[in-house]
Amino acid sequence: MRYIPNSPAERAALLAEIGAPTVDALFSTVPREVYRTGPPPLAPPMSEVELRRDLGRLAGRNANGAEWASFLGAGLYSHHSPAFVGQLLLRGEFLTAYTPYQPEVSQGTLTAVWEFQSHVSLLTEMDVANASMYEGASAFVEAVLMAERLTKKRRRVVVSGTVHPEYLVTLRTYLANFPFEIVVVPAGADGRTDRAALAAAVDETTFAVGMQSPNAFGLVEEWQAAADVAHAKGALAVGVVNEMFSLAVLRGPGAAGIDIACGEAASFGVPPSFGGPLVGFLSCRDAFKRQIPGRLVGRLETPGGPVFSLTLSTREQHIRREKATSNICTNQGLFALAATMTLSALGKHGLREAAIQSLSKAEYFKKAVGSLRNGRFSVAFPGPSFNEVALRCGPPVGEVLERLQSERILGGVPWARLAPADSSHADLLLVAFTERTRREEIDRHVAVLGGF
Repeated sequence: MRYIPNSPAERAALLAEIGAPTVDALFSTVPREVYRTGPPPLAPPMSEVELRRDLGRLAGRNANGAEWASFLGAGLYSHHSPAFVGQLLLRGEFLTAYTPYQPEVSQGTLTAVWEFQSHVSLLTEMDVANASMYEGASAFVEAVLMAERLTKKRRRVVVSGTVHPEYLVTLRTYLANFPFEIVVVPAGADGRTDRAALAAAVDETTFAVGMQSPNAFGLVEEWQAAADVAHAKGALAVGVVNEMFSLAVLRGPGAAGIDIACGEAASFGVPPSFGGPLVGFLSCRDAFKRQIPGRLVGRLETPGGPVFSLTLSTREQHIRREKATSNICTNQGLFALAATMTLSALGKHGLREAAIQSLSKAEYFKKAVGSLRNGRFSVAFPGPSFNEVALRCGPPVGEVLERLQSERILGGVPWARLAPADSSHADLLLVAFTERTRREEIDRHVAVLGGF
């Protein structure tokens, strides 16, 4: 309580009002084994020289990324980011920029945000895109809630079981106290959405139908399937993308009837960084733009040239709380800027080239696995994929990863880590490829598999 200037009498009155006997009682839900009432057992203070030496020792325990081959993915993909991107992000006008509420002094920031929106709209083939989602999972939830506001008085959301497991967990967490029913349609035997089961789950009470492509197993889905079953019952179709490079070679969700597209754009210029920070996105059709959450920058042509400003601001800071579309406040402008600079540097042809390389290397891996003679590994699902492969392992996945790590290979992400309750796929390993993956690294990976 040291930073709260309340007297003991005032604190007692506050506790009495909420029915708590003591301040400690407010933390009764914290497990006792981790709850501390005293200072933590930290080492004594160090000098600057000692501290730098100790931090260097700790840093030396990390794997050197230049010496390891990485096949990690499962929603976060390590693509190349031009060197100038990280350097420009350090400029004060970008690094410290917050919400550009004053357009007369924020034209640079507003222009960058507008450019990001334009890139997202082009990639997803949608009319409008925003620029203020925390990351892909919460963007998915915001898209679902947006669909509910647009359809009104409906209570069911139907989601394909091939959507990223962590996105599904986030959806359940957000909607835990809403009067909504979440129906997850299990994946078919081919690892893709069961279209018949999806259609059977959608009824007149459904407000949103969610699908991801490439899905959590790395397989390409048919956006039109979600759009058709949703529209047949008056619901909206939500399309999830967490590998945006795929849209350089695959049809965008907007072109296939999806109403709201959302997901993760960190592949463009934002390193995985142990899981964050990230840059979510959300785009939609023009008819739905007044319900779009987060920030939206508009452009106006004037005799003196284009000018930019925030527009259609429907967050709770601007309008009545009960009418607000979202309470998202954090400005993702820095990471949106990183994505914008990366996309601008790659250009249309560079983006497609990187996507084709990612796809081609995944296909090379599939073929190499198919030629193994030990019969211990196989590609789990034969359908079309982009840059990620679900590998079915005969040996325990943990043992496979340990063998790969002994050769300085981060072999992939075990499905059990993403969906621990899904015992039917406990033998799956997700192996991802980008333009940074070298053929020699793929050959080393396959050689380790062949050694079992």
